[in-house]
Amino acid sequence: MRLPAALFLVLPLALAACAKDAEITAIGGSVGKEINRTGCPALAVPADTGDVTLFDPPASRDARAIDVVATLTDLTGACDTTQAANLATTASFRVDARRSSAAGPRDVVLPYYAVVMRGGDQVVSKSVSQVLVHFDAGKLIASTNGQASASIDRAQAMLPQAIRDRIGKKRKAEDADASLDPMNDPQVRAALAKASFELLVGFQLTDAQLAYNATR
Repeated sequence: MRLPAALFLVLPLALAACAKDAEITAIGGSVGKEINRTGCPALAVPADTGDVTLFDPPASRDARAIDVVATLTDLTGACDTTQAANLATTASFRVDARRSSAAGPRDVVLPYYAVVMRGGDQVVSKSVSQVLVHFDAGKLIASTNGQASASIDRAQAMLPQAIRDRIGKKRKAEDADASLDPMNDPQVRAALAKASFELLVGFQLTDAQLAYNATR
């Protein structure tokens, strides 16, 4: 399945949250906004891929034909910064599902993807896995857990020293650039975008499923 355009509109650049590796803290000029950045990827579930609806029969889109509805939620991550060359992130999530009939036990297999993005618009890697949801007999609701992972080149996630110095520069009120926000500098923003990564996790949907989520 092609990647939905929503993947490229999910996260603000430069805000990542896994560890303290190469962290930058700066106060943005007269704005007074504190900016925290690490080299670890940010995590998100892109719009329209956090839910999946299965129909019976599959081609129907009638509400009475809804068979199973599942939601991917509670996405959290842990970033390993101990490796010299890479930053390794493991993301964990929960899938909550509901079926329309409680008759008998049932297993439902749902595919999900993990995409590493760079700069908000460059796909670095993509993998597809599966999670199994088990319904006990007589139960309409079930939950299970899943994981996704990403490994990012540490050097690509680090900002050049000149940019780090510009962001972290201490300014006094009498300085000529005291009121200038370094985050408004095009060179700083470009460098932050180039060094920013995201790990995006969602259900691997067919075109029909994606269209259903977008229009329901």
